[in-house]
Amino acid sequence: MTQIDDAPRLVTPEPATIEKVSIVVSKGSLEGIYPALIMANGARMEGIEANLFFTFFGLDAIRRDRQLHIKVATVGNPGMHMPTLLGAIPGMSAVATRMMRRQMAKLDIPPVGEFLELISDSGAGLYACEATVDMFGLSMADFVPQVDGILTVGEFYELAAGGQIVFT
Repeated sequence: MTQIDDAPRLVTPEPATIEKVSIVVSKGSLEGIYPALIMANGARMEGIEANLFFTFFGLDAIRRDRQLHIKVATVGNPGMHMPTLLGAIPGMSAVATRMMRRQMAKLDIPPVGEFLELISDSGAGLYACEATVDMFGLSMADFVPQVDGILTVGEFYELAAGGQIVFT
């Protein structure tokens, strides 16, 4: 078969690189918070602009009074691969949390507070959701110093414009 010179050719465009990512953190457990921190840190290491938006129980990661008490959710967590009844045994969450923290320390993954400081120092933005802050009766004084501000959802979307939004 001969090819016709003026036949249209398919041109595959170069894949676009991500230049900005905004990560929504809505869960307050270790397994809900760490994926967002790891993704934000990875983005900053790649030179990608990153912002974290903490809402609902994800606020626990940035609350002064709760940050040191974040645990693994053992009840109803299919990732634990154990019956819900076992997860409900008193102390099971504490045991699972200790095990996970030990494993993360072996991998040189910092605790939540240190990780947030590292991410903030790298230039990422850390923001609390205004609706959730109001609902829980909180203020800027309740958050760790790395928090850049409290945003409405609309302000978050403005900040995220032109980038990718990821929910963890």
